[in-house]
Amino acid sequence: MPLSRPGQAARRLAVVALLLAAAVGCGDAGELEGAGSTPTAQGPARLWPELTPASSPAFEIGEVNTEVVRGVKVPGDDIRRVNPVGIVRAEIAANPGDYDGGKAPYRDTKREMADCAKGPGHGKCPVLRPYYRDLTGDGRDDLTLGFPLLPGRTTAVRVYTVDKHRLVQVMAWEDALSGVELAGRSLVIRSPSEVAGYEYRLQWTWDRDQRAMLLTHDEMLRTGPHQRSRHPSDSGTGSPSTSRTGSPSTSSTGSPSTSRTGSPSASPSAALSPSPSAPLSASPSGSRSVSGG
Repeated sequence: MPLSRPGQAARRLAVVALLLAAAVGCGDAGELEGAGSTPTAQGPARLWPELTPASSPAFEIGEVNTEVVRGVKVPGDDIRRVNPVGIVRAEIAANPGDYDGGKAPYRDTKREMADCAKGPGHGKCPVLRPYYRDLTGDGRDDLTLGFPLLPGRTTAVRVYTVDKHRLVQVMAWEDALSGVELAGRSLVIRSPSEVAGYEYRLQWTWDRDQRAMLLTHDEMLRTGPHQRSRHPSDSGTGSPSTSRTGSPSTSSTGSPSTSRTGSPSASPSAALSPSPSAPLSASPSGSRSVSGG
């Protein structure tokens, strides 16, 4: 057994005593505390497993909505050199039933196009300020354009890119707008809802396989104080992800632009960085219907 120096054992005893005293002084501050009862987790339940899975869609609603803009050239393949007013004029010319005549639904839009000599945003010109950002990932700017559909309360939103020296429309939507945002390679549109304290948020994202902006999220999300629902099936908690019926598109493709049920994910703008540009437009709420669940 090794010998200890004089007083070494005493010092060891003193250290042990101090440690014990510190432990008593701390009490149970570092101990775990119960968080209460935990609700039982409920896994997903598959309904009607005997049904044969569908192999084709029931309706053609134009998920891939692209078209070459006729009569508009792209100098040097630079979309910034294309006149946005000329693009809107080309759409009006391609859809005379929507813009020509005293009973055309968007007759006032065509009439006010006569005030666009100085470009978008001047006078009564209905063409809104254009926004440029690379949405397709090819290193070149793409164009996001908006113009109100007058005398109504909806606004048309379009996205254009350049492909094989041609101007191509890769996204089209009409709605009453609360705001429009560009985030990464996505376009997010917020629209008012007839349900108090909720709004619709739709997100289009570039898909390189389809070479189009696809509607990847279609959600109804809470924005204000909770209001008691009149629908007996509503749970009253959380923000439901709800699809809706969309407004028909004025695209010359002829296929209506209608939303599909979105994926049940969180708000698409929750992880988005603020856009450096102001919203494209804001207009009063229009009537719309919510698809029943």
